[in-house]
Amino acid sequence: MKKLTGYILGIGGLIGVIYFSYRYYQETESFSLFGADVTVSSGDLLPILISVVVLLVGALLIRNKR
Repeated sequence: MKKLTGYILGIGGLIGVIYFSYRYYQETESFSLFGADVTVSSGDLLPILISVVVLLVGALLIRNKR
């Protein structure tokens, strides 16, 4: 049962990381200033971090020997 929960959390976390990273990338703007590229992001990193934590919890549940 723990392995199944781990797989569900792992897959959900991976999908979340991919989706929210894509959205974060889409909300990033770059422009050139005096020959240097400047990148400004209005995206939020919190959903990406939460997805990474969910992915890690899922991986830990899968690897748990008990």
